Amino acid sequence: MSDGGRSDDGGGDEERLADLVGAGGVAVLVGAGLSTDSGIPDYRGPGGSLSRHTPMTYQEFTGSPEARRRYWGRSHVGWEHFRRAQPNAGHRAVAALDAAGLLTGEVTQNVDGLDAAAGTRDVVELHGNLDRVVCLSCAEVTSRAELAVRLAAANPEFDARRREFTAVNPDGDADLSDAQLEGFRTVACRRCGEDALKADVVFFGETVPRERVERSFEIVDGARSLLVLGSSLTVMSGYRFVLHAAKRGLPVAIVNAGPTRGDEKATLRLDAPLGEVLPRLVAGCAARREEA
Repeated sequence: MSDGGRSDDGGGDEERLADLVGAGGVAVLVGAGLSTDSGIPDYRGPGGSLSRHTPMTYQEFTGSPEARRRYWGRSHVGWEHFRRAQPNAGHRAVAALDAAGLLTGEVTQNVDGLDAAAGTRDVVELHGNLDRVVCLSCAEVTSRAELAVRLAAANPEFDARRREFTAVNPDGDADLSDAQLEGFRTVACRRCGEDALKADVVFFGETVPRERVERSFEIVDGARSLLVLGSSLTVMSGYRFVLHAAKRGLPVAIVNAGPTRGDEKATLRLDAPLGEVLPRLVAGCAARREEA
């Protein structure tokens, strides 16, 4: 046995994972690694975007009109990529586990909406969703699709060039230089007229809304185990749920490509591709139900 009670036998680990999940009552915590097979990169995995891109902080965004212009120019390009992304085999596998009645709910750290799009019913979008836009001045919430039309109309020359840009980050930004962003114009809130539109997602340095955190703890508190999928657990936003589960004595299973901050808290740890492990997990749980 290796540290944390983890076996180095991959096949045996998958069988134990199927036993754990097949017993039901599973809370699922999802990170960016679940969406990489949908063409959305992660932050810290192999080739993760943090190696080339520093996400904008909430303080920078709110403190500078120029920062907001840079954000919306990059995000306008990235949105085209995000809106085309589709759930992958891993998302569909989680939805199948949910449909089988094995989950107490899911907490996702992703902002791409693919968890719910795959069919998982009870999903807490801890960090929000890029599909929505909120005005920081009057609090009106509108659709991202509507804003995309307005930004395209305000930037016809830029919009004609945006397909040249391909590198996209997990927060929806495209990698564009200041020179490439030259001339980009933002648009104001239609309701109050202020330059205060923000993607309805939690920026670095911003606090996660309390109601989302409380609902996430409820999902873990109602569970018999916690399954972490595709998260390095580097930030406390997700890691706190692992700490909470371990404190309550719940088994914690982690499936991720590469090490995580929560490995020492894990009862079971698989370093393997989610798109391969999760469909086999669904099949293993189904086989156990048939045998029961």
